[in-house]
Amino acid sequence: MPLQTDWSASPAEYTILVPEGWFQLQLDPPEERDRGIVALARRQFGGVDHAPVLRERLMRELQRQARAAGRVGGVELYLSLLTVGGVPLASSLLVSLAHEGGWPGCRTAHDLARRLAGAEVVELEGAGEAVREQRAEAPDPERLMGSTLPTTTVVYNVPVPASRAWLTLTFSTPMEALAPKMVELFDTVAGTLHWQ
Repeated sequence: MPLQTDWSASPAEYTILVPEGWFQLQLDPPEERDRGIVALARRQFGGVDHAPVLRERLMRELQRQARAAGRVGGVELYLSLLTVGGVPLASSLLVSLAHEGGWPGCRTAHDLARRLAGAEVVELEGAGEAVREQRAEAPDPERLMGSTLPTTTVVYNVPVPASRAWLTLTFSTPMEALAPKMVELFDTVAGTLHWQ
């Protein structure tokens, strides 16, 4: 994915590998985002004629979440469409980019880790040092399409080389019983990040 940075020596793009069955939604430009939401709704409700209200609700909620993600520097959103035994493995990944003002005074992963309680510096093979945080969040039905389940969130803040920008990977899942396995998956996906 291309980065919109102003520094000629910084990487022009990043690559991240996600599991097959995760749907990629580009958040910018808005026309691309809207086309992606329509494609996702068609995929999820294809052949189901009696669910137009659910499809419309899904599209409205995705629009709301995508606009909110875009306002905080969101570049792309991945949504898991995987199921096991008919049970959806709900999870997501928001990739966002914060320019100079994202973490003022933090030039390195160690600077940021000192600022964030409970964070640790980890090494990502293709992207260098990153700051990793993991937390459990209380249910938020307004934010998560009516979900009343607690959410496990794993965040990686990665300094973009030769710039003052930070790339942030925010993984989340409401699958409390499967959270340890989902966190392993999130860490594996984050480990695929590399600069080009």
